[in-house]
Amino acid sequence: MASEKSADVLILGGGSGGYACALRAAQLGMSVILIEADKLGGTCLHNGCIPTKALLHAAEIADSVREAPGFGIKATLDGVDMSAVNTYKDDVIAGLYRGLQGLVASRDVELVGGHGRVVGDRTVEVELADGGTARYRGEALVLATGSRSKSLPGLTIGGAVMTSDRALELDSVPERVVVLGGGVIGCEFASVWSSLGAHVTIVEAAPNLLPTEDPWTSKQVERAFRKRGLVLRTKTAFSSVTEVDGGVDVELADGSRIEADIMLVAVGRGPRTDEMGFAEAGVDLERGFVVTDEWLQTSVPGVFAVGDIVAGPQLAHRGFAQGIMVAEQLAGLDCVPVADKGIPRVTYSNPEVASVGLTEAEATAQYGDASTVVYDLGGNGKSRILRTSGGVKLVSAGPDGPVVGIHLVGARVGELIGEAQLIYNWEATAGDVAQHIHAHPTQAEALGEAHLALAGKALHAHG
Repeated sequence: MASEKSADVLILGGGSGGYACALRAAQLGMSVILIEADKLGGTCLHNGCIPTKALLHAAEIADSVREAPGFGIKATLDGVDMSAVNTYKDDVIAGLYRGLQGLVASRDVELVGGHGRVVGDRTVEVELADGGTARYRGEALVLATGSRSKSLPGLTIGGAVMTSDRALELDSVPERVVVLGGGVIGCEFASVWSSLGAHVTIVEAAPNLLPTEDPWTSKQVERAFRKRGLVLRTKTAFSSVTEVDGGVDVELADGSRIEADIMLVAVGRGPRTDEMGFAEAGVDLERGFVVTDEWLQTSVPGVFAVGDIVAGPQLAHRGFAQGIMVAEQLAGLDCVPVADKGIPRVTYSNPEVASVGLTEAEATAQYGDASTVVYDLGGNGKSRILRTSGGVKLVSAGPDGPVVGIHLVGARVGELIGEAQLIYNWEATAGDVAQHIHAHPTQAEALGEAHLALAGKALHAHG
């Protein structure tokens, strides 16, 4: 084994949190070693955010062509070439990957390819991708090993039973799909397959789809999905699945059965912390997640954790912000902890869902009183042009308090969440926002109209 090499910051994992920390630390003049077992960019770039959103955009185009006659455009959808769709998806990934590789190479970041394991005080031993082993030590060690798809006890993944990793590589559109799990991943894949022509059934044990969102949001999505022809089996637990010729036979806890070509297991993602040496090095774990304080420091001095291995919203932009915060903290800069409730959340289904802050129930529990208003997109000119339905729900801390929750449903509402997060994080009241002018005709007007209504100045109908 070669002698141990050291740096100011040693980072284990090159996903969103890891590479953001590396780039910011190098920018601030620190020496950095970044260890990655697979490809730089992690799940988000290669198996998550980017490829799924590319598929969702292809699905949106299919919907647009199918609906074109309703806008006076003569067009017909002749079919879906999944090989070409995958080529498009892979080209997007490849371009971003090359850009990220170039960015890291242009900074003083030493990138080490191989599988790392913590073996002592801020020390990582790496089985190098090109053979041999090496040890690295950091004045600070940042754990950023990400997450992996979860399954259910006794449920074996393989063949026609797959997670999102395998689903991203399908070379044809299945005719019938069962999606096990109605969270973000399940809703996004269900939306893709439905748009591409599949018959989709979503099975979700909770009472609603997207169970962590405000119930109003869930109802809007469920109504839209049913209108699109998706079958929703909420309040229904999974029992078993059997592979049969050409597909799967899924049995549910109520005794009903569903036959399909594939079953997507979308029951969430778990932290990638097993067999990484964390516990042996004294790092506290809880349900597999690394325990940290608000500054992302673990139970071991000088060891930090960022991204999906820290309990909370599993979002690439959360890990990215946490990585930057840790680097700035190590450099001695003034910084503030990343507050999970202030992070925008988007589900890129059709319709899209975007939210920031508290649900109505959370606001009531926290403040003892919550005022709400819903503005229907039916009153918004641009939404009528787009022929999208949905709305804006606002939640404030009492009648005169700040807006503490913003919930959006409809086409393209993910693009509105930037303004929404500023409203929440700057603790604006409805009156503060109501005085600002929104361009007409835009969907952003719906945010303005909703705040006018919450401030008692509604000019158009809402409900």
